[in-house]
Amino acid sequence: MIDSFSVAELTTHIRELIESSQTLQDVWVSGEISNFSKASSGHWYFTLKDSKAQLKCVMWRSAASQQMFPPNNGEAVLAHGYIGVYDGRGEYQLYADKLRPVGIGDLYAQFERLKQKLEAEGLFAPERKRPLPPFPRIIGVVTSADAAALQDVQNVLRRRFPLAEVLLSATPVQGADAATRIVKAIERLQETPADVLLLCRGGGSIEDLWAFNDESVARAIAASRIPVVSGVGHETDFTIADFAADLRAPTPSAAAEIATPDSADLRDAVARAQTRLGESLRAAIGQKRAALNNQAWALKQHSPQNTIRGQRQRIDDLNARLLSGQRARLTLLRTRLAGRLTTLNASSPRALLARGYALVSKSLDGARVTRAADAKPGEGLTLQFHDGELKVRVEDKDTHERYPRKLF
Repeated sequence: MIDSFSVAELTTHIRELIESSQTLQDVWVSGEISNFSKASSGHWYFTLKDSKAQLKCVMWRSAASQQMFPPNNGEAVLAHGYIGVYDGRGEYQLYADKLRPVGIGDLYAQFERLKQKLEAEGLFAPERKRPLPPFPRIIGVVTSADAAALQDVQNVLRRRFPLAEVLLSATPVQGADAATRIVKAIERLQETPADVLLLCRGGGSIEDLWAFNDESVARAIAASRIPVVSGVGHETDFTIADFAADLRAPTPSAAAEIATPDSADLRDAVARAQTRLGESLRAAIGQKRAALNNQAWALKQHSPQNTIRGQRQRIDDLNARLLSGQRARLTLLRTRLAGRLTTLNASSPRALLARGYALVSKSLDGARVTRAADAKPGEGLTLQFHDGELKVRVEDKDTHERYPRKLF
């Protein structure tokens, strides 16, 4: 039976052989760029070729974002990276991490040396970066007075945040003494009340931007008491000033946008805040009103008025019952009185007199005469009848007992 590899096994074996070569894992390759494309992910794909061969290349977004220039088809470059195998297509390719145009390699070498030196000192450390003020009143701008970059910055500021005052510290941005002049322009702004500093220059070649790769400029930026936004070149241009600044912007216009709020956005935010505030106030008032109504209802339920009204009604009921009782009692008493009056009248002397009896009293002193023995012959008496009196005189008296005695 013939020993064989699967395609995947053979490809893996080839990849392991390539990756085990120390030379192929740290290699510089020169060639001409062709078929360059930038994926939406930010990765770069291109081919390096010469008159006899070609090599597929890929540069991941993390490395591409650090390149100082975008490659163009037809340009001769030096590419650094390592050789690997893409199993999906069975192709070996260069995984590039650096690109340098052929002919200006010395400048890039200087750039890398200075970048590594300052980075080792901690000049680019994230903890050194300062936040930008949210509402800058004075914006210092370091650029050439007649540069298009200045006009771009002013146009953006007039549109976005016209309240800010622009304070220009003019300086040449290229030339033999540009770096020294840029440092002085930065230092002049340190004596002003500027809230943020924009370091601006339009695009150009690496030689045109070289003043912003000067060590003195980087140190002046790092020493600034004012937060610095670097807006040098185009989006793909990187300088030492970008790394030293508190924030990098891809263009001068973008630097102005990053440094300021948009007044239109602020107006919208204020309008939204007013709307939310109004809604919150209405909701709060509604809640308070509902709570007040509940409390008013509870107070009404516990109000003394309810008790007073109940007691008043109870008093009325008691009064009615009292009056009714009094009337009944009075009727009863009247009935009793009438009965007693009847009884009294029946036993009254007048009633006896009306039946023929008379009251006898002595005429002289009015003493009542109840027995015959109390009157003397010849004594004057008064006889009281029910309809008048008679004056009489006693002529004689009979004291014999009217009833016979009982004999034993």
